[in-house]
Amino acid sequence: MKEKKQSDLSVLLDYAGSYKGLTFLGLGLSAVAMLLGMAPYICIWLVARDLIAVAPNWTAATEIGRYGWMAFAFAVTGIAVYFAALMCTHLAAFRTASNIRKAGMAHLMKAPLGFFDSNASGLLRNRLDGAASETETLLAHNLADIVGSATMFLAMIVLMFVFDWRMGAACLLAAVISVLSMFTMMGGKNAKLMQEYQAAQDVMSKAGTEYVRGIPVVKVFQQTVYSFKAFKEAIHDYSAKAEKFTVGVCKVPQSVNLTFTEGAFIFLVPVALFLAPGALAKGNFAEFVTDFAFYAAFSAIISTALARIMFAASGMMLASTALERIAQVMAAPTLSVTDHPKMPADNSVEFTDVSFLYDGVDVPAINHVSFKVEAGQTVALVGPSGGGKTTAASLIPRFWDASSGTVAVGGVDVRETDPKVLMDYIAFVFQNNRLFKTSILENVRAAKPDATREEVRAALSAAQCDDILEKLPDGMDTVIGTEGTCLSGGEQQRVMLARAILKDAPIVVLDEATAFADPENEVLIQKAFAALTKGRTVIMIAHRLSTVTGADRIIVLNDGHVEEEGTHENLLQAEGLYARMWEDYNRAAKWHITAAEEME
Repeated sequence: MKEKKQSDLSVLLDYAGSYKGLTFLGLGLSAVAMLLGMAPYICIWLVARDLIAVAPNWTAATEIGRYGWMAFAFAVTGIAVYFAALMCTHLAAFRTASNIRKAGMAHLMKAPLGFFDSNASGLLRNRLDGAASETETLLAHNLADIVGSATMFLAMIVLMFVFDWRMGAACLLAAVISVLSMFTMMGGKNAKLMQEYQAAQDVMSKAGTEYVRGIPVVKVFQQTVYSFKAFKEAIHDYSAKAEKFTVGVCKVPQSVNLTFTEGAFIFLVPVALFLAPGALAKGNFAEFVTDFAFYAAFSAIISTALARIMFAASGMMLASTALERIAQVMAAPTLSVTDHPKMPADNSVEFTDVSFLYDGVDVPAINHVSFKVEAGQTVALVGPSGGGKTTAASLIPRFWDASSGTVAVGGVDVRETDPKVLMDYIAFVFQNNRLFKTSILENVRAAKPDATREEVRAALSAAQCDDILEKLPDGMDTVIGTEGTCLSGGEQQRVMLARAILKDAPIVVLDEATAFADPENEVLIQKAFAALTKGRTVIMIAHRLSTVTGADRIIVLNDGHVEEEGTHENLLQAEGLYARMWEDYNRAAKWHITAAEEME
């Protein structure tokens, strides 16, 4: 039997948790507030009735003062009750939005780290934080307005037919036209346009984030915003879809809606003129005028009620698309966690017939790869770009899970190990590591939050960071910018190494750790490597072959498979791919610029 899809409102109320009851209380109070808000109009009708009944002897209408105070009391009470309703819905809405963000972040924390390489941070932030804000608006305002306005509308229909159904029907005609106009704007195919509009907003947010990150490149080459093609196209696409929906779809229906709801009185006048002669003939003209006064006053709130319904319905549409974006976040893949985790026996790493295929790609990044790194060994992964080195290293900490085959740490399949235990076993130093916008102390302490200042200082010293601390005004308490903007690439890597040293994990993965280092920094980084790798299992990836010559074993990956493996000397003697790469590397290292000879 096919499972029934849960409604958007039901999903939102599930996120509200224990605050769900406040939402219902707020909705009930909103309905009461709207009914209280209509009572003054009835009081106005009673005043008009009494005045007309005794005209022109106005002093005989002794009850109008009481009606006036009643109208005032109803109005004040209605405002107070509506305020209480909004307090309830706001409290529930804030908790719901908070729970959505918490649930989304909790889910993303379970996603493999590789997921974030293919999903931009700006897109995820907009989907989660922006969508939560839109659902907050729905629960805090729109939903209360929908219930209150619906209550008002039903009460209006009843009241419109209490005194004279013909004048009531005339006033109701404006409401019918308004509802049809709103359905034209938001119903049927036009609902999809709103979804396309929201999707375009997501794309623009993602492109905008990428553009901001690329501003240094844009400025270096003296380009403008239009040089960033993706951002420019995203802006134009968003603008086109917004214009299509607002101008192409909403312009005419909204104009008709506002014209007839704001001018509902124009339907009432012709009907009144038609009924007036009959009222005169029957001698109940005073009663007729009284009823006309009621409908004339009451027609003024038709536009208010319908406008509230329209904006509330728009909020429902926005919330629906927001929930779809939240669902996309919640659909992110998560790492499977075994019910019976096993502890690794040692620090060895073994690949057994491992293959991995990225989503949307036909060719495996690595294909039937097998090798073993014994505990305490240093093994280098080298090979041409795109050979599968980084992919292989990423499978060890479960940035991704292997499509087939087994990756084992300490003789245990990584999928059978508790993810927290696995992460405790492995330290990483990558070429694109990020420093947080906080002090160097806290950046290093991220690897071990309970570390003392002395432990952090020792790790920085082991990572050859003493010279960095000496030149900074506050030493390791100096706050640095995002991505270490006040540190050079080599200095950033040394701070990253300090973080890995402090973690004190038995397995270390180094991915192009000297990529941004100048010769002076590379020497210091190599000294830091000695402190980091001592007594540990090390898997290192490098294009600078000079950094891996001392490895216990070198594995050459090419086109996703193991081309050859052995020590540096053995691979040179084999005269295979590694030997050719070594020859090319040395030729590049000896390359230098010479002065051009003068042309004769």
